[in-house]
Formats: sequence, structure tokens, C-alpha cells
Amino acid sequence: MNSAHAPRIVIVGASLGGLASARVLQLHGRSVTVLESETSAGARPQGGSLDIHADTGQAALRAADLFDRFRTLARPEGQEWRVLDPATATALPVTGPAHDDDSPEIDRGQLRGLLLDSLAEGTVRWGRTVTGATPLGDGTWRLLLDDGTTEDADLVVGADGAWSRIRPALSDATPRYSGVTFIETGLDDCDIRHPDFARMVGNGTLLATAGSKALLAQRNSTGHIRVYVAFRAPQDWQADAGVALDDTASVRAHLLKMFDGWDESLLHVLRHHDGGFVNRPVFVLPAPHTWEHVPGITLLGDAAHLMPPVGLGANLAMLDGTDLAHALVTESSIDDAVRVYESLMLPRSAQAAQGCAQALDDLIPPTNS
Repeated sequence: MNSAHAPRIVIVGASLGGLASARVLQLHGRSVTVLESETSAGARPQGGSLDIHADTGQAALRAADLFDRFRTLARPEGQEWRVLDPATATALPVTGPAHDDDSPEIDRGQLRGLLLDSLAEGTVRWGRTVTGATPLGDGTWRLLLDDGTTEDADLVVGADGAWSRIRPALSDATPRYSGVTFIETGLDDCDIRHPDFARMVGNGTLLATAGSKALLAQRNSTGHIRVYVAFRAPQDWQADAGVALDDTASVRAHLLKMFDGWDESLLHVLRHHDGGFVNRPVFVLPAPHTWEHVPGITLLGDAAHLMPPVGLGANLAMLDGTDLAHALVTESSIDDAVRVYESLMLPRSAQAAQGCAQALDDLIPPTNS
């Protein structure tokens, strides 16, 4: 990239995709800043386990020269799926969701830590909340922050997730409720405190489905099993049900009623979980989500293509990030680089969004199907 000065590249959001992009840029000697609204890397839990696919997430980690370090943390045994009959908790002669034969699992927090540790000190500026982006008329942009300060950039990369503050500069699209809600809970020290349930889950993921509801239990590292109860319902299902989301006993009673008739060994986690329940309605962007190219600004990851959480989003986000960084390193101008990147990412994400929508319907069928 030829420029009279080093391009000011600002990535908004220390997401997996944003960090992967920053890593590849720094590998090639390019300057980059990441603005993150969270106050530190440990400000909140980072979620469950991710299966990292060979053609997307692993390809991105290879581009970031982090593949070998990833392999030391990954759990190949975590690829195992067990599908159980909900009424009897016996194994069914079917396989779980299709994925690559080589898609080892890793905790999201471990993967994010790997990427963060690979960056130069000070790359991520914590506690910097971007509220919007304004064009300056010459292809550059001014970022507005919630403390009243601003940051100017030759390229703004929106890597700030589902409710991106950068997306409105490119698109009027907003996430919509998919009709599916996940309720999250979990078990700590599962092999010691819940050995029977831990044996049912095994090393990977347990799945039981009936009608338009499902229970997934996913082995994480450090003896934790993360559990998701999924069902189709209105977004404000709790109001219709008279349930207070901050009342654990109220949520538990409702879920036990909803899953009445399921085997007690599966319901164990609803009766004996650690902590409360977290309500996670699933939002998606319209598919395909596209926009007309605008100089000096682009999106990646969930900011660009929010999809159902069926195992592809993190992989695509990291590939987005490394593809964008590669284009910025190899093309002659920022604008050429962004055009090349968007020509790869937009059709790829459109196809992936269609597949993810179908996967969610397969997992939690619409009630009229």
C-alpha cells in the first residue's frame, strides 16, 4: 500500500475477527489500533467452546502464525457428539451436526487470549467505547467516543458485533429476532460433583431434541459443562409465561414444565445447575446482508453477517479478519484492498448465512413445519 504516511487503521472491537486482523497486520509491519469498550480482557465471561474448522478458522490461525500455539490448547476429543432420545436418555443411531473431521474445540476465552497475547503491547485500547462514525469527505473517517473524544482514521473496521455502532455508516439493516431463544446455564467441577451427567456428555457435546425444543450440553475446559436449553417462542416469552428472568426458581419451574416427560437424567442440569439462567434470544441480520462499497470503512464478523450460533460465526469472523489484513498488505491502496476483501467476504457470508439458517431450523424446527 503506497501512502505518504502510514495509514491510520482503526479496528472497532477486540473480537476474534478484529484481533485476527490486527495480528496479521502487525506480522507484516503495519500499524493498527483496536478500540474496545470493555475495560479489560477479563471484564466478562467469553462464552463456551468453539469448533475451529480447517477451511476457515484454522486457515485464519495459519495466516496469523498462531496455528501451532492453537493446537497446544485445542481439544480434538471435543469434536464428539452424542445424540440422545429425550424420553429415555439412550443413544440414538444418528450423528450430530456435520463438520470437518478435523475441527478441534477450544474455549472462546482461550482463543481470544491467544490472539491478544500475540499483539504488540498497547494495540488494544480498553475502555474506549465508539458511538458512531462520521465521514470527513476525503475518504477518511472520524470516530466518536462516548467520553466526547474523537479518533480519525484512514480505514475504520467495524468488528464490534451484533449491535455494531459502525454498521449504520454502511447499511440500514438491524438484527431481528429469529424466533429461537437459548437459555444458558452450566455445571462446575462436573466430573466430581455431577459424574453421571458428565459421563452422559462425554468429551464433546450432548444433544437431545423433541419438537421445537432442544437441550445441548457442551464440555468446556477446567471441568465445566455449559448447557443451553433452546426453544421457539416469542421474544418476550417470559412476559406471557409470567416468569421473572432474574428469579432462578421461576425460570427453573417454567423450563421443567416445558420439558415435562424428558428423562430425569437430562433434567438433572435444570435442577442442580450452578448459578442462574441467562436468557439469550437469537438475533440475525437479513440474509444476504450486503452494502454498496464506501471508501475508508468496512465490516467483519457479526457486524457484517450475524448468523444463528450453529458453529460457523467465529470461524468466519477470523477468516474475514485475516482476508482483510492480507488485502491491506498486498493491494496498492486502502480502497483497492477493501474492495478485494468485500468481493470475497460478501458472497461467502451470504452462502454461509443460508446454511446457518437451515441448520437452526433443523435443530429447532418451526412450529408450523
